[in-house]
Amino acid sequence: MNHPMKTRVIPHARASIGEEEIDAVVGTLRSGWLTGGPMVQAFEQAVSAYLGGPQAVSTNSNTMGLLITLKALGIGPGDEVIIPTNTFVATAMSAHHLGATVVPVDIDPHTLSLAPDQVAAALTPRSRCLLPVHLGGLPCDMEPLHALAARHGLRLVEDAAHALSASRGGEAVGAAHRSDATVFSFYATKTITCGEGGMVTTQNADLAARLRRLRHHGIDRDAFNRQESRSWDYDVVEDGYKANMTDIAAAIGLAQLRKLPALQARRQAIAHRYREAFAPLPLHLPAAPPAGDSHAWHLFIIRLRPEAPLDRDGFMLAMQRRGIQCGLHYIPLHRHSFWRQRLGLTPQAFPVAEEVFASSVTLPLYAAMSDDDVTYVIETVGDLLSC
Repeated sequence: MNHPMKTRVIPHARASIGEEEIDAVVGTLRSGWLTGGPMVQAFEQAVSAYLGGPQAVSTNSNTMGLLITLKALGIGPGDEVIIPTNTFVATAMSAHHLGATVVPVDIDPHTLSLAPDQVAAALTPRSRCLLPVHLGGLPCDMEPLHALAARHGLRLVEDAAHALSASRGGEAVGAAHRSDATVFSFYATKTITCGEGGMVTTQNADLAARLRRLRHHGIDRDAFNRQESRSWDYDVVEDGYKANMTDIAAAIGLAQLRKLPALQARRQAIAHRYREAFAPLPLHLPAAPPAGDSHAWHLFIIRLRPEAPLDRDGFMLAMQRRGIQCGLHYIPLHRHSFWRQRLGLTPQAFPVAEEVFASSVTLPLYAAMSDDDVTYVIETVGDLLSC
């Protein structure tokens, strides 16, 4: 099969925005209330209901959601927070900005998530928190992590930036019955989007109340809740941040959340086509969820085998020449100069992440992909990797 170069352009990701989101934003603009107000409260309540009832606290990003959660749990200078090296920098920065020490560890070769044996080996008397990442939308195996946290008195916060709609063991990611909290992202490329935004979910009402203060400068009441009486009266009770969601963002999020079942079904259908089509090729498919669990399919990460006719860089360049934009998730933390120099990290300490990094490519997968786009990706991958 011979394709002319760039017969079309297929982005790595694209949000599914329709008239519902546009109408919601226009209605919010006309309401006169643009910052955190009735739409934010409605969005929080809707996310809570979707996940089965945890407390839900919105933020302006996943990053700030992680930061205020760690702060609310008492994480600070002298504490160590264990995270996978294969994650976006936001996971690490959330702990770093609180003065905590980030401890990246190697990943599981099958799930590409935090490896429990590596966590156990990294524990020290200063370890205070585990911060696993549900990479690509595949839920981590939380049982061994919960066991480690319980045995060593550690906090456990789930970075679920990729995992809204995923479930494990009959429970939605975000229900947070055994973890201290779960933090979602509504960035433009995520399963649903607000443009920018995040959400912390927890079963701990006291923790949720503190998160609401921390997201708004440590003030004991937000602006919307000061409308009923003594609107001028408030108190700053601790050092907080400016991390609240706006009503404009929440209006988009509400419209997106109503579409989530359809958006997720489309992602699953594309992932199923990819898995069937790519099975004969010289690559490793992304791990499937265990029976009874569900994958959010935010990302479709393949790994090229040594016998593939192209290496990772050559494959990505060939895909780009044919108009298909691929991603890389992620350049591991230990390869970034800031973390390498600050923490004294070397590639030799992360053999699995190194192997994964050298061979991984993330293919386009988003609900707005047409069947023709999916077919084009499948045919192009097959053309490039057929031995």
